[in-house]
Amino acid sequence: MPLEGEYEPSAQQWVRDQVARYEETGGREANTLRDTGLPIAIFWTRGATSGKVRKNALMRVENGGAYLMVGSQGGAPTDPAWVSNVRKAPDQVTVQDGPEPWDGVARELTGEERDQWWARAVEAYPSYADYQEKTDRVIPVFLVERAA
Repeated sequence: MPLEGEYEPSAQQWVRDQVARYEETGGREANTLRDTGLPIAIFWTRGATSGKVRKNALMRVENGGAYLMVGSQGGAPTDPAWVSNVRKAPDQVTVQDGPEPWDGVARELTGEERDQWWARAVEAYPSYADYQEKTDRVIPVFLVERAA
């Protein structure tokens, strides 16, 4: 069952609009990052401070039914806010890639496993490599798999 509770839309208008349109159409529309044509999925998390449901459109990087959440924020010096949400409540993530959302459990990747998934992420969205070059932080990478 997808995350329940009060939904607090993003402070960024374009994110609010994209999530709303994606949900209205079951993912038939607003399923690419702005005008890039690159696919996205919607990830729901529980706010680390507020406890409210938050939704973000992130690049769709999938392999074998597992999805990646990449905290790039365009190479900014800080992690996006959703990273702290996932770190605090990794068992409270919902993935929506199409009309039916599903419950997932996230774990932050390190070492060789992170390297393998990072390569998949860069293949799907080459700008990730540029983002890593722009920042001193290691961009966090989370693998989300279906909850048991």
